[in-house]
Amino acid sequence: MAAFENGTEKRELTGKRALVTGGTRGIGAAVVRQLLDAGAEVLTTARSEAGTAPRGATFVKADVRTGAGARALAQAARETLGGVDILVHNAGGAQPHGSALTIPDEEWQDALDLNYLASVRLDALLAPGMRERRSGAIVHVSSAAVLTPMGQFLHYVTAKAALETYSRGLSLELAPYGVRVNTVTPGRVATPGGEATREQWARLDAAPGQTNATDTPPLGREGHPDDIAHAVLFLVSERANWLTGSNVVVDGGEFPRR
Repeated sequence: MAAFENGTEKRELTGKRALVTGGTRGIGAAVVRQLLDAGAEVLTTARSEAGTAPRGATFVKADVRTGAGARALAQAARETLGGVDILVHNAGGAQPHGSALTIPDEEWQDALDLNYLASVRLDALLAPGMRERRSGAIVHVSSAAVLTPMGQFLHYVTAKAALETYSRGLSLELAPYGVRVNTVTPGRVATPGGEATREQWARLDAAPGQTNATDTPPLGREGHPDDIAHAVLFLVSERANWLTGSNVVVDGGEFPRR
């Protein structure tokens, strides 16, 4: 959103430096575009070069599932941007299985590394700079699947549930330093990754008591990546400067609330 100062248009994130993980497609790419449109300087990353980073962003290939990948990315952010004012953790995902009891150990670990520990590691590397400057905004992207945890995705939703608890705890620690930490929880969003996962899920036999999500959300449509990006943009902006420790669910009213 643009503001006007002395008759001149000024974008609200002008001068801010942002890092967005998983920003080459889907929700992450929408977040990157909206941050760029708001005037921020943006660095984004993905595990591979598949997909295209939005024009205007700097891309760094990194695997945030590992400590080495997180350290390399944090160093690239310092060298490229000179520091980070906005940190958006969007990278995530997991493969569905027929039952929680058939998910291999290595996939449990991979889900925890990508959906939970990647955020923990990057925050530990970059949040101290925000704390020192007494300013900053961190957003963790969760999933509405946490609200109805199904066995096929239990490794994924368990990691996201841990992320939500961690996000709340970190917000309390950093609040006295002016650093805000919030969570965005998307519902069903039309993205290439989401569609591929739902196709895999449809081929599985649901466990007893578990069904695939097929009904249209109450608001009448699936979400779009920009629906989630709008929420992220709000949370990192000055319009949310008295908001921390919150979880904003953006799901068209589909999932039950806690």
